[in-house]
Amino acid sequence: MTAPHDSATVHPHFPQARPSACPFDPPTDYRDWQRREGLQRATLWNGSSAWVVTRFEDIRAVLSDPRISADGRNAGMPRLSPAAQHRPDEEPPFVRLDDPEHARQRRMLTADFTARHAAALRPQVQLLVDEALDEMIVKGPPADLVSDFALPVPSRVIAVLLGVPYEDHGFFQHSSNMLLDMSLPAEQVRSASEVFVEYLHELIAKKATAPGDDLLSRLLAERVDTGELTRRQLTSMALLMLIAGHETTANTIALGTLALLRHPEQLAVLRDAEDPAVIARAVEELLRYLSVVENVVVRVATEDLTIGGEDVRAGDGIIVSLPAGNRDTALLPDRADVLDLTHNARAHLAFGFGVHQCLGQNLARMELQVAIPALLRRLPGLNLAIPFEDVAFRQQMSVYGVTRLPVTW
Repeated sequence: MTAPHDSATVHPHFPQARPSACPFDPPTDYRDWQRREGLQRATLWNGSSAWVVTRFEDIRAVLSDPRISADGRNAGMPRLSPAAQHRPDEEPPFVRLDDPEHARQRRMLTADFTARHAAALRPQVQLLVDEALDEMIVKGPPADLVSDFALPVPSRVIAVLLGVPYEDHGFFQHSSNMLLDMSLPAEQVRSASEVFVEYLHELIAKKATAPGDDLLSRLLAERVDTGELTRRQLTSMALLMLIAGHETTANTIALGTLALLRHPEQLAVLRDAEDPAVIARAVEELLRYLSVVENVVVRVATEDLTIGGEDVRAGDGIIVSLPAGNRDTALLPDRADVLDLTHNARAHLAFGFGVHQCLGQNLARMELQVAIPALLRRLPGLNLAIPFEDVAFRQQMSVYGVTRLPVTW
């Protein structure tokens, strides 16, 4: 099958908003595209176009094909917002590079993000969760679950891991939001990025003279001082890990809690679970059902190839919709659109697939397994403090979620 590449052809736009009637679902058009033959070609904000991949098996094929590049410097890469254009003076994060350089940098971090290392951090995370809940309870209802719980927990965890002062959390949370906001003018985002990069550059310079027991200090001593990594590359790594390390988990905690409040029978399953395997399975289902990473995964074909029966040419941009793929019946033949914490959803795409699969997934899983059950058990009367229709969703962000979540108990 060959779709038209004519620039005069009218294509549906991308990205689209999640439906207001069920804001946990992927955009309605993405599901329609999923059921069509071939792929859908969509128009971006700047008038360019790209293929949108929405089927589970097609997504896995795209994300594991060496003929499809993740290199953010590629001219054919889809730019999903005005600020997404790569600048020659920017150091791409390793997730925006291809192998072998992607693999070389990634290997420097793998030991700190294994399942074993995440398990070792669990007691410390439990303490941070308990402290955040203690503070929220003392302050009393109503509370904003985002600012009072969902954000502080992963922010504290990633700050401890990297060696970033937690007292700077207001700065890095605000900066992260600006970098993820697809609606902002390019210059505003780039200015925020420059300030964020300079902050991390200065922090790394301090660690060079006064190292601590943290990941950035170790990378300085073991990789930068040996010449394997430049200071710019380390700063780019730090920026990526700091943003991804708190944004995705925080939004899954808040959005997941809201979804459970809308499905009280499922909430009870997780609240009352004592078996770690039951809790782990429930978290995988929340990750699948919510899929907060939605406007991030972009690629470009480096050779002519076929995806889902569609002829894709070298240089064509490709956008992957993880939320749509996670609702495909190829993943769950029955009830793919239903939140069911007993689903076997471990094969979901919430962390991506292939060599670029999320490095921090073990840490994120562990944090979610600790934070959400603790919240539900400590606050058995948890409920929304506003009508569901008044909840504001992050439709303009690369990482989906809620802006605020007023709750009572």
